[in-house]
Amino acid sequence: MNKITYTSFSEQGNRRNNEDYCQYVSDSDDGRYLFVVCDGMGGHAMGEVASQVVCTTICEYWEQASFVDGIEPVLQTAFRLASEALDAKADVFHKVEMGTTLVLAAIYNGKVTIAHCGDSRCYLLRPNVGIVYRTEDHIEQSVWGEYINRSFFSYHHQNADVEIRKFDLQSGDRLFLCTDGVSSYVNPDILIDRLMDDKSPEEVVDIVKYLCEKSNMPDNYSGILVFNE
Repeated sequence: MNKITYTSFSEQGNRRNNEDYCQYVSDSDDGRYLFVVCDGMGGHAMGEVASQVVCTTICEYWEQASFVDGIEPVLQTAFRLASEALDAKADVFHKVEMGTTLVLAAIYNGKVTIAHCGDSRCYLLRPNVGIVYRTEDHIEQSVWGEYINRSFFSYHHQNADVEIRKFDLQSGDRLFLCTDGVSSYVNPDILIDRLMDDKSPEEVVDIVKYLCEKSNMPDNYSGILVFNE
Protein backbone atom coordinates (compact mmCIF):
# COMPACT_ATOMS: atom_id res chain seq x y z
CA MET A 1 0.00 0.00 0.00
CA ASN A 2 1.36 3.39 -1.00
CA LYS A 3 1.84 6.09 1.59
CA ILE A 4 -0.50 9.08 1.36
CA THR A 5 0.87 12.43 2.54
CA TYR A 6 -0.86 15.78 2.28
CA THR A 7 -1.03 19.37 3.40
CA SER A 8 -3.43 22.28 2.93
CA PHE A 9 -3.70 26.06 2.99
CA SER A 10 -6.50 28.63 3.03
CA GLU A 11 -5.72 32.33 2.78
CA GLN A 12 -7.88 35.44 2.85
CA GLY A 13 -6.00 37.33 0.14
CA ASN A 14 -7.22 40.88 -0.43
CA ARG A 15 -10.76 40.15 0.66
CA ARG A 16 -12.58 41.23 3.81
CA ASN A 17 -13.07 37.64 4.90
CA ASN A 18 -12.24 34.11 3.78
CA GLU A 19 -15.19 32.30 2.17
CA ASP A 20 -13.12 29.20 1.30
CA TYR A 21 -13.22 26.10 3.47
CA CYS A 22 -11.02 22.97 3.35
CA GLN A 23 -11.33 19.73 5.30
CA TYR A 24 -10.06 16.17 5.11
CA VAL A 25 -10.79 12.84 6.76
CA SER A 26 -8.05 10.22 6.87
CA ASP A 27 -8.11 6.58 7.95
CA SER A 28 -4.63 5.24 7.29
CA ASP A 29 -5.55 1.83 8.75
CA ASP A 30 -8.16 1.26 6.05
CA GLY A 31 -6.33 3.34 3.44
CA ARG A 32 -9.39 5.53 2.96
CA TYR A 33 -9.03 9.30 2.57
CA LEU A 34 -11.35 12.18 1.73
CA PHE A 35 -10.19 15.67 0.75
CA VAL A 36 -12.73 18.47 0.26
CA VAL A 37 -12.40 22.11 -0.85
CA CYS A 38 -15.36 24.53 -1.03
CA ASP A 39 -15.54 28.16 -2.16
CA GLY A 40 -18.47 30.30 -1.00
CA MET A 41 -20.01 32.11 -3.94
CA GLY A 42 -19.34 35.82 -4.25
CA GLY A 43 -22.26 38.11 -5.06
CA HIS A 44 -24.43 36.27 -2.56
CA ALA A 45 -24.68 36.48 1.21
CA MET A 46 -22.80 34.34 3.71
CA GLY A 47 -20.51 32.43 1.37
CA GLU A 48 -18.32 31.49 4.33
CA VAL A 49 -21.32 29.79 5.96
CA ALA A 50 -22.32 27.91 2.81
CA SER A 51 -18.82 26.54 2.19
CA GLN A 52 -18.42 25.35 5.78
CA VAL A 53 -21.87 23.74 5.96
CA VAL A 54 -21.44 21.77 2.73
CA CYS A 55 -17.86 20.74 3.50
CA THR A 56 -18.48 19.62 7.08
CA THR A 57 -21.73 17.81 6.24
CA ILE A 58 -19.99 15.71 3.59
CA CYS A 59 -17.04 14.92 5.87
CA GLU A 60 -19.24 14.05 8.85
CA TYR A 61 -21.33 11.64 6.79
CA TRP A 62 -18.19 10.06 5.32
CA GLU A 63 -16.82 9.38 8.80
CA GLN A 64 -19.79 7.24 9.82
CA ALA A 65 -20.84 5.77 6.43
CA SER A 66 -20.78 2.13 5.37
CA PHE A 67 -18.72 1.52 2.24
CA VAL A 68 -20.07 -1.94 1.49
CA ASP A 69 -21.46 -0.70 -1.86
CA GLY A 70 -18.42 1.39 -2.72
CA ILE A 71 -17.47 5.04 -2.67
CA GLU A 72 -19.94 6.57 -5.10
CA PRO A 73 -23.17 5.75 -3.21
CA VAL A 74 -21.62 7.27 -0.08
CA LEU A 75 -20.79 10.45 -1.96
CA GLN A 76 -24.23 10.70 -3.54
CA THR A 77 -25.87 10.46 -0.12
CA ALA A 78 -23.39 12.98 1.30
CA PHE A 79 -24.24 15.44 -1.48
CA ARG A 80 -27.96 15.11 -0.80
CA LEU A 81 -27.43 15.66 2.91
CA ALA A 82 -25.21 18.68 2.19
CA SER A 83 -27.99 20.29 0.11
CA GLU A 84 -30.50 19.65 2.90
CA ALA A 85 -28.13 21.05 5.52
CA LEU A 86 -27.60 24.18 3.42
CA ASP A 87 -31.37 24.72 3.22
CA ALA A 88 -31.70 24.24 6.97
CA LYS A 89 -28.96 26.77 7.64
CA ALA A 90 -30.56 29.23 5.19
CA ASP A 91 -33.85 28.85 7.10
CA VAL A 92 -32.09 30.00 10.28
CA PHE A 93 -31.03 33.21 8.50
CA HIS A 94 -34.52 34.00 7.12
CA LYS A 95 -34.17 32.01 3.88
CA VAL A 96 -30.99 33.71 2.74
CA GLU A 97 -29.69 32.84 -0.74
CA MET A 98 -26.20 31.40 -0.38
CA GLY A 99 -24.08 28.91 -2.26
CA THR A 100 -20.73 27.26 -2.68
CA THR A 101 -18.68 25.37 -5.22
CA LEU A 102 -17.20 21.97 -4.35
CA VAL A 103 -14.29 19.81 -5.36
CA LEU A 104 -13.24 16.61 -3.60
CA ALA A 105 -11.01 13.59 -3.99
CA ALA A 106 -11.71 10.25 -2.28
CA ILE A 107 -8.94 7.65 -2.18
CA TYR A 108 -9.56 3.95 -1.49
CA ASN A 109 -8.19 0.64 -2.75
CA GLY A 110 -5.67 2.20 -5.11
CA LYS A 111 -8.28 4.37 -6.84
CA VAL A 112 -9.26 8.01 -6.61
CA THR A 113 -12.79 9.32 -7.11
CA ILE A 114 -12.84 12.98 -8.10
CA ALA A 115 -16.07 14.98 -7.80
CA HIS A 116 -16.71 18.64 -8.53
CA CYS A 117 -19.49 21.16 -8.87
CA GLY A 118 -18.61 24.69 -10.00
CA ASP A 119 -15.20 26.22 -10.72
CA SER A 120 -13.06 24.82 -7.93
CA ARG A 121 -10.59 22.41 -9.51
CA CYS A 122 -8.77 19.15 -9.08
CA TYR A 123 -5.61 18.20 -10.96
CA LEU A 124 -4.36 14.60 -11.15
CA LEU A 125 -0.66 14.75 -12.02
CA ARG A 126 1.78 11.95 -12.86
CA PRO A 127 5.60 11.98 -13.15
CA ASN A 128 6.83 12.03 -16.78
CA VAL A 129 3.24 12.49 -17.94
CA GLY A 130 1.98 15.74 -16.46
CA ILE A 131 -1.78 16.26 -16.28
CA VAL A 132 -3.68 12.98 -16.34
CA TYR A 133 -6.97 14.71 -15.57
CA ARG A 134 -8.17 18.20 -14.77
CA THR A 135 -11.75 19.06 -13.90
CA GLU A 136 -13.53 21.35 -16.33
CA ASP A 137 -15.15 24.38 -14.72
CA HIS A 138 -18.94 24.42 -14.76
CA ILE A 139 -19.23 27.88 -16.30
CA GLU A 140 -21.49 29.29 -19.00
CA GLN A 141 -21.49 32.54 -20.93
CA SER A 142 -24.50 34.86 -20.97
CA VAL A 143 -25.20 38.41 -22.05
CA TRP A 144 -24.26 39.42 -18.49
CA GLY A 145 -20.95 37.58 -18.60
CA GLU A 146 -19.78 34.28 -17.15
CA TYR A 147 -21.75 32.47 -14.50
CA ILE A 148 -21.37 29.21 -12.58
CA ASN A 149 -24.09 26.80 -13.70
CA ARG A 150 -23.55 24.10 -11.07
CA SER A 151 -23.22 24.69 -7.34
CA PHE A 152 -24.66 23.89 -3.96
CA PHE A 153 -27.17 26.69 -3.54
CA SER A 154 -29.93 27.10 -0.97
CA TYR A 155 -33.34 25.84 -2.18
CA HIS A 156 -31.91 24.89 -5.61
CA HIS A 157 -30.99 21.22 -5.23
CA GLN A 158 -31.05 20.75 -9.00
CA ASN A 159 -27.96 22.96 -9.28
CA ALA A 160 -25.92 20.52 -7.18
CA ASP A 161 -25.28 18.33 -10.23
CA VAL A 162 -21.93 16.91 -9.17
CA GLU A 163 -19.65 15.49 -11.86
CA ILE A 164 -17.84 12.31 -10.76
CA ARG A 165 -14.83 10.55 -12.33
CA LYS A 166 -12.72 7.61 -11.13
CA PHE A 167 -9.08 6.79 -11.86
CA ASP A 168 -6.44 4.23 -10.89
CA LEU A 169 -3.70 5.78 -8.79
CA GLN A 170 -0.06 5.10 -9.56
CA SER A 171 2.99 5.53 -7.37
CA GLY A 172 4.19 9.12 -7.61
CA ASP A 173 0.79 10.56 -8.53
CA ARG A 174 -0.17 13.91 -7.05
CA LEU A 175 -3.57 15.50 -6.52
CA PHE A 176 -4.10 19.21 -6.17
CA LEU A 177 -7.52 20.56 -5.21
CA CYS A 178 -7.95 24.33 -5.24
CA THR A 179 -10.39 27.21 -5.38
CA ASP A 180 -10.47 29.54 -8.38
CA GLY A 181 -8.40 32.01 -6.39
CA VAL A 182 -5.43 29.80 -7.30
CA SER A 183 -6.35 28.56 -10.77
CA SER A 184 -7.46 31.97 -12.08
CA TYR A 185 -4.45 34.00 -10.97
CA VAL A 186 -1.43 31.71 -11.26
CA ASN A 187 -0.02 30.96 -14.73
CA PRO A 188 -1.26 27.41 -15.46
CA ASP A 189 2.02 26.13 -16.90
CA ILE A 190 4.01 27.50 -13.98
CA LEU A 191 1.49 26.04 -11.52
CA ILE A 192 1.79 22.54 -12.99
CA ASP A 193 5.58 22.71 -13.09
CA ARG A 194 5.78 23.76 -9.45
CA LEU A 195 3.27 21.13 -8.34
CA MET A 196 5.61 18.48 -9.80
CA ASP A 197 8.75 19.83 -8.10
CA ASP A 198 10.83 17.24 -6.28
CA LYS A 199 9.98 18.65 -2.87
CA SER A 200 7.80 17.80 0.11
CA PRO A 201 4.09 18.69 0.06
CA GLU A 202 4.74 21.52 2.50
CA GLU A 203 7.55 22.97 0.37
CA VAL A 204 5.45 22.78 -2.78
CA VAL A 205 2.52 24.49 -1.08
CA ASP A 206 4.81 27.27 0.14
CA ILE A 207 5.79 27.92 -3.48
CA VAL A 208 2.15 27.94 -4.64
CA LYS A 209 1.23 30.38 -1.88
CA TYR A 210 4.14 32.62 -2.90
CA LEU A 211 2.89 32.61 -6.51
CA CYS A 212 -0.56 33.62 -5.31
CA GLU A 213 0.81 36.40 -3.10
CA LYS A 214 3.03 37.62 -5.94
CA SER A 215 -0.04 38.16 -8.12
CA ASN A 216 -1.44 40.54 -5.48
CA MET A 217 -4.29 38.11 -5.03
CA PRO A 218 -7.71 39.83 -5.20
CA ASP A 219 -9.48 36.67 -4.02
CA ASN A 220 -9.32 34.04 -1.31
CA TYR A 221 -7.00 31.19 -2.28
CA SER A 222 -7.05 27.70 -0.85
CA GLY A 223 -5.95 24.20 -1.72
CA ILE A 224 -5.04 20.69 -0.65
CA LEU A 225 -1.99 18.89 -2.08
CA VAL A 226 -1.86 15.08 -1.86
CA PHE A 227 1.09 12.80 -2.67
CA ASN A 228 0.67 9.08 -3.41
CA GLU A 229 4.20 8.00 -2.54
